[in-house]
Amino acid sequence: MSERPGSASSGVEPVLSLRESVLSVSGRLGPEAVLALRSDGERKIASGSGPLQIDLSGVVGAHSATLSLLLCWSRHADECQRPLSFTGANEQLMALAALGGVQPHLFARS
Repeated sequence: MSERPGSASSGVEPVLSLRESVLSVSGRLGPEAVLALRSDGERKIASGSGPLQIDLSGVVGAHSATLSLLLCWSRHADECQRPLSFTGANEQLMALAALGGVQPHLFARS
């Protein structure tokens, strides 16, 4: 039996989808989902070269665990010397990033 990130109580199952240079993220990214997503995302970041855009337009809600995940991916991309940008973040996630003081680190990258 394989484990899936998230849980039945999360409402919207998280999904990562890589197409060319865009990694699309969708679903609810709460604490129960981020560990599996982190590993999967890091593999996808390391698997390519050149700039990568992470599209967050499908993310539902906002949670500090989501910000932690994005910071981990950002750090991993730096280690892989792969330019990374985040796009499509919802207002809740942007507000949480601003409150936590990480908005410039995540959403002002080039």
